[in-house]
Amino acid sequence: MRIGIIDGHPDGDPARFCHALADAYADGARQGGHEVRSLRLADLDFPILLDRVSWEAPHACPDLTDAQDLVAWAEHLIIVHPLWLGTQPARLKALFEQMFRPGFAFKAGRAMTGRLTGRSARIIVTMGMPALVYRLWFGAHGLNALKRNVLAFVGIRPIRETLIGNIEGLTLEGRRAWLSSVKALGARGR
Repeated sequence: MRIGIIDGHPDGDPARFCHALADAYADGARQGGHEVRSLRLADLDFPILLDRVSWEAPHACPDLTDAQDLVAWAEHLIIVHPLWLGTQPARLKALFEQMFRPGFAFKAGRAMTGRLTGRSARIIVTMGMPALVYRLWFGAHGLNALKRNVLAFVGIRPIRETLIGNIEGLTLEGRRAWLSSVKALGARGR
């Protein structure tokens, strides 16, 4: 399977757990015999969209071309990001707005049709609160919006998720357990 990994933490500091999770998934996937390509949000340079004209016009940004090429190539997409104010960081949202444009991700018109069918995804989210609180009390609204309004809209499904709560309180053993679990998901291409 061709697996594309988007490490969606905007901070390039190698100490960020999202980076370790993305690397663990990639290691597991390679060990499982899958082809893997990755990109790190922290390494990308792209403008944010400010108007509809820019969104509908072709972009001329090499990093956005690389991101779209990764999505077009992948059969399974992995998105790893921290939870900030209930959803993904603004820079990751800006990348999605740039990547999933009309023409590339969907056919615009009276009946908008997703153009990225035949792909699946897994979203891995780290957060400070317990994952169950995010899911039950807050309704996982940011996660659900990404799944429904972005990925499913452009045709990507099924979409699975892994929520890792209490990230600041995880012990070293707890972090190792999560890395092992994510690596096993990679080996299975899930």
